Amino acid sequence: QVQLVESGGGLVQAGGSLRLSCAASGSIFTINVMGWYRQAPGKQRELVAAVSSGARPNYADSVKGRLTISRDYAKNTVDLQMNSLKPEDTAVYYCYAFLTHRGGYNSWGQGTQVTVSS
Repeated sequence: QVQLVESGGGLVQAGGSLRLSCAASGSIFTINVMGWYRQAPGKQRELVAAVSSGARPNYADSVKGRLTISRDYAKNTVDLQMNSLKPEDTAVYYCYAFLTHRGGYNSWGQGTQVTVSS
């Protein structure tokens, strides 16, 4: 099993910046994908950004050019640099990992709140 712990959420004004961090621990040797999802009240959880091992990152269209994902393979961490934040970015952000162990399964962090005021 793998444990994911997020940090860096908070309250910012529109146009501001935040940097989210996620650290993986435990059985980290079979992690293939690391990334970020988010969920706002009344909405379904959606992909923000993710990186598969050996591939280029994927981004939601709504965050391209504003948010940047960074994965450190040696440290088993993934960060999300969030710039030019908008009120519609307000959500709980969840760190995500996909592990290839025994056919593959998903792992989720506890979530961190990001609130962007207008």
